[in-house]
Amino acid sequence: MNDPTPLTYRAAGVDIDAGDALVDRIKPHVRRTMRREVLGGIGGFGALVEVPVDRYRRPVLVSGTDGVGTKLRLAIDFARPDTVGIDLVAMCANDVVVQGAEPLFFLDYYASGKLDVATGERVIAGIAEGCVQAGCALVGGETAEMPGMYHGADYDLAGFCVGVAEKDALIDGSATRAGDVIVGLASSGAHSNGYSLIRRILERSGTDPGALVGGVPLIDRLLTPTRIYVKAVLELLRRVPVHGIAHVTGGGLVENLPRVIPDGLEVRLRRAAWPRDPLFDWLQTEGGVADAEMLRVFNCGIGMTVHVAPGDVDPALDALRRADETAFVIGEVCAGDRGVVVA
Repeated sequence: MNDPTPLTYRAAGVDIDAGDALVDRIKPHVRRTMRREVLGGIGGFGALVEVPVDRYRRPVLVSGTDGVGTKLRLAIDFARPDTVGIDLVAMCANDVVVQGAEPLFFLDYYASGKLDVATGERVIAGIAEGCVQAGCALVGGETAEMPGMYHGADYDLAGFCVGVAEKDALIDGSATRAGDVIVGLASSGAHSNGYSLIRRILERSGTDPGALVGGVPLIDRLLTPTRIYVKAVLELLRRVPVHGIAHVTGGGLVENLPRVIPDGLEVRLRRAAWPRDPLFDWLQTEGGVADAEMLRVFNCGIGMTVHVAPGDVDPALDALRRADETAFVIGEVCAGDRGVVVA
């Protein structure tokens, strides 16, 4: 027999009032990210952003989209939602800047089975912080409450970033030549890649997440947010001719660097040229992970690489270090067809 009780959206599991409350609470965070190109505030059906034609002769829009992957599972399980928003922005904005583009604006998608306003605010505050670090505006997004799709405290994130570059200044790696030097920018840990393997190692090893790894609790190392390299790279581009840039994400060093290396060239990296975060030693030891697997899954301590001519190495290092990046000369480009060789 059908229940005659009138149904509401709230009874079906969607709380419109909670969604409205979240929008009100995130407004101060969003205001921190504004740029002069943004027309209007959040709340419209579409975000309006003016193309800065006063600064670009032939502007090209560069876009990127990504998520946080299963790093999000750790953040949920340990009730640590404050930094995954930074990860979300980093994964998108770093992809945009490697092509020589200045990130302009960012949109997010936040979905849960039951909206927790306090958790949602902490997540989106992290997204806003990431946008501040990347210099882009958080112009809008979508908060979806989807009972039956997500369960308990679970939530999911996706992001979308748009940047702008001068057409004749786009960087695609085609300018890379044999003899170019590879400069590596230090990562802040595993960033947002390889976490399905990380979680399996954590589970199999039985290690207490609070155990110290290199003097820092393991869970803190695992949830350290992805480093955002945008402002440092833009400063570098103003000072030095850059031939190619690679964001070291899924696929690690051996699969990402060849994406910006022309045919007939290979990269030779010297493993001793940079220190490795203790997290990677722990992962390799506890997981019994082979060297080759480490290099194709994790960044192993280098989150971004830059190719410059030998004569530009010193000014490149100086520019990066002035921008608070830790940078090393880690290898060179040579004739060959082996992709990436690590010795």
